[in-house]
Amino acid sequence: MPSTMEKMDNHRVKLTLSVTPEQFADATQKAYLKNRSKINLPGFRKGKAPRQIIEMQFGKEVFYEDAIQTVFPVVYSAAIAEHNLEVVSEPEIDVDTKDASNIVIFAEVTLKPEASVTSYKGLTYTKPDTTVTDEEVDADINAAREKNSRMVTVEDRAVADGDIVTIDFEGFVDGVAFEGGKGENYELTIGSHQFIDTFEEQLIGQAIGADMDVNVTFPTPYGNEDLAGKPALFKVKIHSIKMKELPEVNDEFAQDVSEFDTLDEYKADILAKLATRKEENAVREIENLVVEALVAQTEVDIPEVMFETETRHMLEDFSRRIQMQGLTMEQYMMYTGMDASALMASYRENAEKNVKARLALECVAKQENADVTDEDFAKEFDRMAEMYRVDRERIESMVGENEKKGLAKDIKVQKALAVIVENAIAL
Repeated sequence: MPSTMEKMDNHRVKLTLSVTPEQFADATQKAYLKNRSKINLPGFRKGKAPRQIIEMQFGKEVFYEDAIQTVFPVVYSAAIAEHNLEVVSEPEIDVDTKDASNIVIFAEVTLKPEASVTSYKGLTYTKPDTTVTDEEVDADINAAREKNSRMVTVEDRAVADGDIVTIDFEGFVDGVAFEGGKGENYELTIGSHQFIDTFEEQLIGQAIGADMDVNVTFPTPYGNEDLAGKPALFKVKIHSIKMKELPEVNDEFAQDVSEFDTLDEYKADILAKLATRKEENAVREIENLVVEALVAQTEVDIPEVMFETETRHMLEDFSRRIQMQGLTMEQYMMYTGMDASALMASYRENAEKNVKARLALECVAKQENADVTDEDFAKEFDRMAEMYRVDRERIESMVGENEKKGLAKDIKVQKALAVIVENAIAL
């Protein structure tokens, strides 16, 4: 039975989904088969009670909830396809189950808004500077020195900025030790700002073997709300001091860290690589600049749920990346002094930019009648295969129809971006 759609405010629509008696009867039977093993009735072995007996005992509605969960995705997907909707929110569901022969499901959803772009050709941008400076070359060389440094034990002086000290510490708030505030033989780099407030600075000038008190104040907000904003005292003992010894910059250094025999050749190679990198970064910066200009030419009323969803996706992506580095979100928040709401707020601005840019580019793609060819898919599969270091055939086998539709949208957006960049004007 066809569904009906009623338009509401704020890009919301209400779908009325009818479930046929046959559909609901089939879903109810599946619900019975799924749940019967959990039901124990006198006179029957567990899981063997007939459906009719169970319904007599508990009411005919006993399986309705699971039946609705089974049938809803089917009728909902059919309605989305029937009305050709782009939904950007989870459905809010209400069900009328008064008559098992005429089940009606109401689903309210938010739709993707239509953007309007007044002009997307001839957008202007300031051309990025791609000049490589001597300071940038020196910074690259210093990074190589850092990688090839060696740790030297210091015995004849006090702690200095940049040193690596091995310490024991225990923290107290109002004279009481707090959980997570104790460490033994902990290596801390002075100046890394790994510890809160002025903890590291207070170690400067202290000698090996020193026992000292370090007074700090926890930031507000802080990952642990019980500690946020409170003064704390840390009992600290300094066991040892180490410092980095950097190699001299000469021909021998160039031979150790590169394929070149002389320092001049090594510097020339760094210069060339930095120039290439700057040119590549300039391409991305130009894309960002013209997209910003495009968004300024775009009119669209964006529902709040799209910003919330994008923010959540960005946080999930960030969580996966730090987990690959062996860090949990809870640890990250503790180290940075941020709570969940502050972390989400920090991503909100970029989330809004991403959503606005995507809608603007999709509008351009539509106006350009951008299409996606088999060659476009092939290039994207090749790129993904190289990124994940697997065979292209495996990538293709993993991409289902829904994923391919999403991929097609991404390709159209990239084509739209190419059009506006190609027609943009550098100032």
